[in-house]
Amino acid sequence: MRTQLAGALPDALRKLNPASMWRNPVMLIVEIGAVLTTALAIAEPSFFAWAIVGWLWLTVIFANLAEAVAEGRGKAQAATLRAAKQDTMARKVSGEVVPATELKQGDSVVVEAGEIIPGDGDVVEGIATVDESAITGESAPVIRESGGDRSAVTGGTRVLSDRIVVRITQEPGESFVDRMIALVEGANRQKTPNEIALNILLAALTIIFLVATATMQPLAIFSKSVNPGVPDSIALTADGVTGIVLISLIVCLIPTTIGALLSAIGIAGMDRLVQRNVLAMSGRAVEAAGDVTTLLLDKTGTITLGNRQAGAFVPVAGVPVMELARAAQLSSLADETPEGRSIVVHAKTAYGLREREPGELDKATWVPFTAQTRMSGVDLDGREVRKGAATAVMKWVRDHGGHPTAEVGEIVDGISASGGTPLVVAEKGRVLGVIHLKDVVKEGMRERFDEMRRMGIRTVMITGDNPLTAKAIAEEAGVDDFLAEATPEDKLALIRKEQEGGRLVAMTGDGTNDAPALAQSDVGVAMNTGTSAAKEAGNMVDLDSNPTKLIEIVEIGKQLLITRGALTTFSIANDIAKYFAIIPAMFAAVYPGLDALNIMRLAGPQSAILSAVVFNALVIVALIPLALRGVRYRPASASKLLSRNLRVYGLGGIVVPFVGIKIIDLLISGIV
Repeated sequence: MRTQLAGALPDALRKLNPASMWRNPVMLIVEIGAVLTTALAIAEPSFFAWAIVGWLWLTVIFANLAEAVAEGRGKAQAATLRAAKQDTMARKVSGEVVPATELKQGDSVVVEAGEIIPGDGDVVEGIATVDESAITGESAPVIRESGGDRSAVTGGTRVLSDRIVVRITQEPGESFVDRMIALVEGANRQKTPNEIALNILLAALTIIFLVATATMQPLAIFSKSVNPGVPDSIALTADGVTGIVLISLIVCLIPTTIGALLSAIGIAGMDRLVQRNVLAMSGRAVEAAGDVTTLLLDKTGTITLGNRQAGAFVPVAGVPVMELARAAQLSSLADETPEGRSIVVHAKTAYGLREREPGELDKATWVPFTAQTRMSGVDLDGREVRKGAATAVMKWVRDHGGHPTAEVGEIVDGISASGGTPLVVAEKGRVLGVIHLKDVVKEGMRERFDEMRRMGIRTVMITGDNPLTAKAIAEEAGVDDFLAEATPEDKLALIRKEQEGGRLVAMTGDGTNDAPALAQSDVGVAMNTGTSAAKEAGNMVDLDSNPTKLIEIVEIGKQLLITRGALTTFSIANDIAKYFAIIPAMFAAVYPGLDALNIMRLAGPQSAILSAVVFNALVIVALIPLALRGVRYRPASASKLLSRNLRVYGLGGIVVPFVGIKIIDLLISGIV
């Protein structure tokens, strides 16, 4: 942390420019006060005056330092991204070679093995492996191909094999990398609605204290004219010390602590997302994540592992299980899907069936799976074996003169009800049994959903499975509700229904069919592997394409809101202690009754005022690490979080200044 502070110091000094300071009205007032006290100290120099001047300037610098450190944390990542965004030449389909910076939306370019993709776009022809490590940090190459949901490519990534044609989808300067660089450097960070509202509140408090302080000197002069015997206090003398003391009072009573840290808190929240490889298009999205009350999650790959595994072979009456196992294995030998390979492995491990030798299958005719037939299999030595969806396989059996019994439907329904996926296995004219594919729920998901529930968040699982399977998986995972056999229209309708009830909704998606729902949701997280339409529709992009990260995003958003609230509570609370330090020191001579408020028994008026100013500056530096790291988040209801904040940061904000100011007073009382 010490290195970060030292490295950010030059930027903090540059931010002293009033053109930068005006965005933070609280700290602008402090800077104006520092300028005025400097002029007063030059006119009537004293140790007290110059000490106040020094610490007021340090207060402004420390405030700028907090923001500079937060921005500086993104500079290393921005440098890495700039290295990925090299000066690339692009070869258009027409054969013309142009700089990548001249490509426009709609241009089509050819990219071959070893070349850099010149801009963001969609693959419209070909298939290739692409190295995206410069963007995502993931070293394993990924497949990008035309059509489907894995056609989007990012400028600055490298094609490792084959040849693709890419249609550019972004104008110059608006690419994914350009937006990431602007984000991590804070150049495009817009204040969120809550942040703007808090800034307005802080500005209002500042104005109130300015007016209140400005009336003190005229009222004191009037009091002395009415009662000339009243002794002068430190605040009511005619020399330059009066102006310095009044400025010190303003600085100590306005909410300088949260004013100094507010911007850093917002930048740090965005930075925590970037560190997790999530690009937020706006700070509003991060803040909305903290207020989310409904979470829509895809089942496959998010709640479950995604690769269903064969768990059991269930034969129908009269069929030996070994016969079913042999048929299931035979029909799956050419099936390269994870499910197909798991069937072969299960037959081998559970029933001792070896894989066939290559020569044994020379005369086999393999029947591939298609979306139309919804089954696959093999024809070998006069046998016809098929496996697939229950309705499709039973229709095939009927077409070949067979008569499936009601027992098959009962087995299929039982497997579906348990959360599994049934695959019916049949040989020409008769059903042999059913393969039970288990959709495995990821470890720890129930605990995570319990945490969401404690946070007041309702979780909804979205799946294309039938209602029986969806219900079983939902119960095992511990989600609150589910939407089965979901279509894009169903997702959109569900989001709108939730929002009509006053809830904020978050969801993930990667396909073009997810785009309407992503655009409608308050927090739409698009997968980087998804289509350009999905990434444009969402307000966040997950570079790792990990759907479970949505839960982390919500936690980061809540941590941002809690941190802002905690430090605001602390800032306003510690003004109370500074009030007890300064007010008695300023007016006790005029109004002896105020001496009862001097409960800290500080050494003297000047020592009390200087101690408060010093503490006011040092507490900003002390809180910078907390503002950047964020207040530790614990899943709990809003009322529990509020009561905890009041206990820890409200009470702490009152006690800590009393202790700190007293210690500083003991250290400087012999000097002032």
